[in-house]
Amino acid sequence: MQGPAGSGRRDWSKIVLAVYFCLFLVFIYAPLILMGVLSLQGEFGSITFPFKGPLSLDWWRTLFDESIPGSNARAIREAAVQSVWISIAAGAITALLAFSLSMAFRRRFRLDGVAFYLIMLALMTPGYLLALGTQLFWSYIDQETSLWKTALGTNVIWGIPFGFLVMLAVWNRYDESVEEAARDLGANRARTFREVTLPLVWTGIFGSFLFGFTLTWNDYDRTLLLISGIETQTLPLQIAGLTFTAAIRPDLYALGTATTLLSIVVILGILVLVTLRLRFRDAGKVERVEEEFGEVESFDIDSLEGTETRPA
Repeated sequence: MQGPAGSGRRDWSKIVLAVYFCLFLVFIYAPLILMGVLSLQGEFGSITFPFKGPLSLDWWRTLFDESIPGSNARAIREAAVQSVWISIAAGAITALLAFSLSMAFRRRFRLDGVAFYLIMLALMTPGYLLALGTQLFWSYIDQETSLWKTALGTNVIWGIPFGFLVMLAVWNRYDESVEEAARDLGANRARTFREVTLPLVWTGIFGSFLFGFTLTWNDYDRTLLLISGIETQTLPLQIAGLTFTAAIRPDLYALGTATTLLSIVVILGILVLVTLRLRFRDAGKVERVEEEFGEVESFDIDSLEGTETRPA
């Protein structure tokens, strides 16, 4: 039994951890909030405080209206569309490969430790060196680099270890007895995989997709070395080009805030859609089971009256 001193120490530890957590949140989210606030300045706004009013959406309009002098709306729009498509492709490929690789590690096999560290090699290698090695390799074989050929592949390789670790965490808490129960009830391997395994591990697959998507969406150093000069640039490269060739203005703050809000809305929307789909799918399964096995309800128990139960 602990006295008051022990409980006091526990309370102080909780307070210290709570303060540390709050400071961590401030460190992470304060720059995003300040960026959003500075993007609402007036025409003569600057990139630092103090805030120069009046409160206005002028810098936000420059992201969409090409007729405003100094607007980079067209270049930003084209770069954003390019980034979205390349990020979706990278996320889908990363999720597929990470899921497939993790399925192999559900059972022990020869040299599985070597295979594990081979997959983790991209995670232990700095991203810039990974891009540099890829660029030197394609130059050695006299092949030109491009966004959809070399940059996409490099970003997928960079994202596979993250998705792979997510899937390993999912499989570690996965109960294989549910698959055995499904096969005992007559389901073949394909139906078991489709209706039992996938619904239970979809969160890991979605997490792998998000890793591949976000790492590619925010990538600068790897794509910089592997994109050709004639292609439409991605959004990080476009932003970097604007900061290097022109003065930094609050419209970049508006762009950063917009992309952050868009990412949050898309992720929340996908989670809501998937949750609703699974809920309706589970309801449909219950109705289908009742239709298939409805004859059990009409089973006549009275017909067994008077029968003797013989010991085995």
